[in-house]
Amino acid sequence: MPEQAVRNRWGIAAAAVIMQICLGAVYGWSVFVKPLVNSEHWALTDVSLTFTLAIAFLGVGTVIGGLWQDRVGPRIVASVAGVLYGIGFLVSAWAVSQHSLAGLYVGYGVIGGIGMGMGYICPVATLTKWFPDRRGLMTGVAVMGYGAGALVMSPIAARLIISSGISTTFGGFGIVYLILVVLSAQFYANPPQGWRPAGWEPRTAVSKAATTVDSTVSEAMRSWRFWLLWAMLFLNVSAGIMIISQASPMAQQLVGLSAVAASGIVGTISIFNALGRVFWAWMSDMIGRAQVYLLLYAIQAVVFFMLPRLHDATMFTAAVAVIGLCYGGGFGTMPSFTADFFGSKYMGGIYGWILLAWGAGAIPSPILIARVRQSTGTYEQAIYVIAGVLVVSLLLPLMARRRPETPASRPVHA
Repeated sequence: MPEQAVRNRWGIAAAAVIMQICLGAVYGWSVFVKPLVNSEHWALTDVSLTFTLAIAFLGVGTVIGGLWQDRVGPRIVASVAGVLYGIGFLVSAWAVSQHSLAGLYVGYGVIGGIGMGMGYICPVATLTKWFPDRRGLMTGVAVMGYGAGALVMSPIAARLIISSGISTTFGGFGIVYLILVVLSAQFYANPPQGWRPAGWEPRTAVSKAATTVDSTVSEAMRSWRFWLLWAMLFLNVSAGIMIISQASPMAQQLVGLSAVAASGIVGTISIFNALGRVFWAWMSDMIGRAQVYLLLYAIQAVVFFMLPRLHDATMFTAAVAVIGLCYGGGFGTMPSFTADFFGSKYMGGIYGWILLAWGAGAIPSPILIARVRQSTGTYEQAIYVIAGVLVVSLLLPLMARRRPETPASRPVHA
């Protein structure tokens, strides 16, 4: 059993990456925006609301999926997620063919968003249980797939829209994603209670600092550490999403790039977003989760203070690449951070609630920077506000360096 389990866990990891690549296609939504505006004559803000709904309902899906998989295991939940996610695209295809904006909201935004959230939480929670020896690295690899999803989908979708139309493109992706996500889900299973890799013992400082107590969801949410982690993810998302939401027009204003050249900035952020999820998660296994978050905030604070004065294309691209690297790093590190504090047994439900910080963090800073740009004509003030917030946020990782609770302080739950 142990040796077979060690082999199987790598299959689970591979399935996790495939599933996350499919789910991460949501970051390629911008490919559909202009064609929808041109063909359906819907307002840009109305079309853009579809993406906002998808991210908002993703948060709902992570809670539903996380709590459910703690009861029935990841395979059933991930399978249902794949069905919902595929149906979301198929409903979107029907909605476009019927010129129904409301149908698009329901399909891509509500159904697709919930399926995406339910699917996202399953591989993350499962891998924390199978890889206590590489907890940060392997969850980072899984969520890297999510960050890379848009890179895979966007060029294919752009060509299909031109050759076959928007409705057909949605329908084709819906079928493919439904099949791939459901098939990937069949590899998922939780390890036996108390399982660990043969011969492995916690030896690194990070492993020894992790709790050996499994908190329930309610216990975790009553802990100040839960809300500390929630706030840390919220702030990192707020910083990164501000730049992601305005990267192209910002590059055009600050650097003078054309619209076509500025679109390359978006691709650069996507690449480094994906890389950051693995790099910083791997680093967290060596230097600690709190230390990584301290670096994420400090590096971004420096870059944000410099950003309004960067008028060279190369320097600006390097700066937003670093921001993308840190944005992804927050997602790559947080699953193992959560498991270190609260254990892995109820990881699905606990991390599902923490991921609500993702949806919440994606709202204020994009609105802030858009309104500041509209009222003042520049991005400078909003960027400096976030830079200042990041400096203050350095206190949070310092608080998180305190050791989690030990078995002597609380009972273990069966």
